[in-house]
Amino acid sequence: MSKIVYLTEEGLKRLQAELEQLRSVERPAISKMIAEARDKGDLSENAEYDAAKEAQGMLEMKIAKIEDTVANSRIIDESRIDTTRVQILNKVKLKNLGTKVIVEYMLVAETESNLKEGKLSIGTPIAKALLSKVVGDVVEVQVPSGIMKFEIIEISR
Repeated sequence: MSKIVYLTEEGLKRLQAELEQLRSVERPAISKMIAEARDKGDLSENAEYDAAKEAQGMLEMKIAKIEDTVANSRIIDESRIDTTRVQILNKVKLKNLGTKVIVEYMLVAETESNLKEGKLSIGTPIAKALLSKVVGDVVEVQVPSGIMKFEIIEISR
């Protein structure tokens, strides 16, 4: 059984658009590549055919994964998000107590994460450590370079 994936409405629409692109553009293109390679003769020694079949397999796996995510997704009503404790879809402003640098992240589902946009996957060590904490809490996080300490200075949506 697949696990439930919580998404924003925007995140779900983006996944559905990607799925449509894969089904309607990528899949036919690979089918055409396979047909062209098949027309070139002996399949036992046809590298183009083997490569096209491998690409088809990878594409079908990607389609199946996205279909599973979409089927098991639940849209979060952003207007009902509690900002008294850290949870998914909160924006959290943190002060790194070691460097004194202030950063802000929005905690999102893994499929929506994008550090350039400040969207941190809920599955990361930092996000896991922040869950259920309140403003003023100090959180210690084990990262590859050691232990980092953050103070939560603001929670918003």
